[in-house]
Amino acid sequence: MPSIFVHMFPGRDVKAKRAFAKAVTDAAVEHLQCHRDGVSIIFSEMATEDFARGGLLKSDELAAKGLTLEEYQQESKE
Repeated sequence: MPSIFVHMFPGRDVKAKRAFAKAVTDAAVEHLQCHRDGVSIIFSEMATEDFARGGLLKSDELAAKGLTLEEYQQESKE
């Protein structure tokens, strides 16, 4: 009975989360050979000031690049 935790920045809509949950559940069933109803996925949204990599807050990284969170997420899609 796997529990999968997804930590991400805010901004994804319900449609995206629904599609992600289905795809990850399908993968867990196939590769972990578990029952679909035993797969739990927990989405946790965090503010950019609550995440740091390499000693730098994500909010500071975005500010240094002159990007908003929305611009960063759009850039990440491309």
